[in-house]
Amino acid sequence: MKKLYEVVAKVGEYQKDGATKARWQTVGAILEGENGPFMLLAKWFNPAGVVDAKGGDSVMLSLFEPKERETP
Repeated sequence: MKKLYEVVAKVGEYQKDGATKARWQTVGAILEGENGPFMLLAKWFNPAGVVDAKGGDSVMLSLFEPKERETP
């Protein structure tokens, strides 16, 4: 199976060098299977815990292409 995307949630913000940066948490992945793409979502992820600054009823999850990670 090939990982197409990482599923991430914005879980906060922090300050670095005077700029506001987003804090992201990977909560799953979109994979390519024999019958097409599918999503795996971490069992521990509770979308009710994701803060929405606008007070809405929805949670936005973003998809990022996986980064190549260096192996030690």
